[in-house]
Amino acid sequence: MGIKAALPKYELYLYSTVLGLAMIWAASWISEVSTSNVNRKTFKTSVKPGWYYFGRKMDTADLEWMMWFSTFKAHILFALSGHVLFAKICSMLAVQYRSLVYLVYGLLAVWTSMGWTYVTLILSHCILLYSISLVKIRWLCFATGLCTLATFKCEPFVSWQVDFVKGDFELRHILFYGGCGFTIMRCMSFALENCERKDGNYNILELLKYNFYLPFFYFGPIMTFDKFYVQVNRSDLTRKEREMWNISVQGAIHLGVVIVVDVLFHFMYIVTIPTDMKLLRHMSDWALVGLAYFNLVYDWVKAAVMFGVINTVSRLDHLDPPKPPKCITMLYVFAETHFDRGINEWLCKYVYNYLGGKHNNVLEELVATLCTFGVTIIWLGPCPAVLIWAFFNCFGLNFELWMEKFFSMEPFASTTMSEAASRRIRAVFNVFNFWSIVLYNTLALNSLDFAKLVAKRLFLRGFPITTIVVMFVTYCLIQVIKETERKQALIDDPDPLPPPPPPPPPTSAAAPAGAPAAAAPPVMDPSKEKAE
Repeated sequence: MGIKAALPKYELYLYSTVLGLAMIWAASWISEVSTSNVNRKTFKTSVKPGWYYFGRKMDTADLEWMMWFSTFKAHILFALSGHVLFAKICSMLAVQYRSLVYLVYGLLAVWTSMGWTYVTLILSHCILLYSISLVKIRWLCFATGLCTLATFKCEPFVSWQVDFVKGDFELRHILFYGGCGFTIMRCMSFALENCERKDGNYNILELLKYNFYLPFFYFGPIMTFDKFYVQVNRSDLTRKEREMWNISVQGAIHLGVVIVVDVLFHFMYIVTIPTDMKLLRHMSDWALVGLAYFNLVYDWVKAAVMFGVINTVSRLDHLDPPKPPKCITMLYVFAETHFDRGINEWLCKYVYNYLGGKHNNVLEELVATLCTFGVTIIWLGPCPAVLIWAFFNCFGLNFELWMEKFFSMEPFASTTMSEAASRRIRAVFNVFNFWSIVLYNTLALNSLDFAKLVAKRLFLRGFPITTIVVMFVTYCLIQVIKETERKQALIDDPDPLPPPPPPPPPTSAAAPAGAPAAAAPPVMDPSKEKAE
């Protein structure tokens, strides 16, 4: 009944066809709404002239995307290019000092962009958490780190620390909160790893190297200190076969995705439309549901591009960074709903797995999830939307364990059915999981009113036609995802070869003495047979 359960090919072809037509249909609705309402008063502040020769305007509502890939792309590319250049020179001349070069360059880059007062603020937090880590009391390090992190989320501490940073350029606030937040998480990782070290303590210079590594400093992702320490101090810098080719391909893919998003912003205003509640109430159910889904897909694309560019640079430095976030399209289980894999690995190592053990006990799992989402609330900043998002995600994660325990009891445990039937039944339950995840993340990314409107159209006002159609399309999507996961599972863990057939019984009398023996059949190489 596992992940390798297969379905007939004609059934999978049907699911893929329905899913493709549904995506095209939803995109056409959103494109029509965007074109027919381009001159609305509420659109004037965010929909601005784009392609003059084609007469298309561009959605500029996402300030983060516009700053990264329009206004400040030259500054970001310049800083990262300098990092790559100095890192390459150091790796050619003095490999043993490359981590020190990363520290010096990162410190100078942060100093140049944010000023010496900001660097002093960051250093003060590093020194504080390093001092606490020398005591080697785990709960004390954790409590100090969370209290320090809360000072960037609660008043009056936020305003007091922001005043240290001078300047009025647009990116200042993003760089301030990004650098400070990720600094505290990295310092906590260092402190907790120092508590686990049996012989002595890590040097404070190792903490500074870890924290001021420029590609990770402002925007992440977070690599836990134990992994960074091993990889950055590795002296063997040989690359695997075709590794540089793969890095180049990834860079080209990220550039292509940026161009595709720029094109789509001229035809579908998926960021601007959710801010106009009056327009949303007049949209069709199908367009509204598609808009919620495409909003989440776009947010994943934005994060994947940002983390992808940073990961490409870190891979040039012979590091193995956390993977980009998993696409919302691939999420139908609450246990996999992690937006940032770096934060997810951090939380799992220091909170979730530490408290939850093997995640079989219901009470331990409840305590582990409550503590994990408690830390997440502090990381994101406590507000009504974050609290509601955390509550429902915490409930969904525990509800999955409760259902697993329930169906492992009799008479369900003794029920026998084919693997294909089990896969279809599980997909039906996953449909409701999928839309729960979509609605919870819509609440976090857009607004409570938009999430409530989508839920109302999907389950109340659109019932039964819209509900049944959307659920069937979602069912097709989940089956396509499961098929992709099945093929990957067969690659990662191939099925064992069947035992060879027994030799055939003799059909004639024994051969006379002196007769030549029959030629033995050729022995098949197991690896070749498996590949065949």
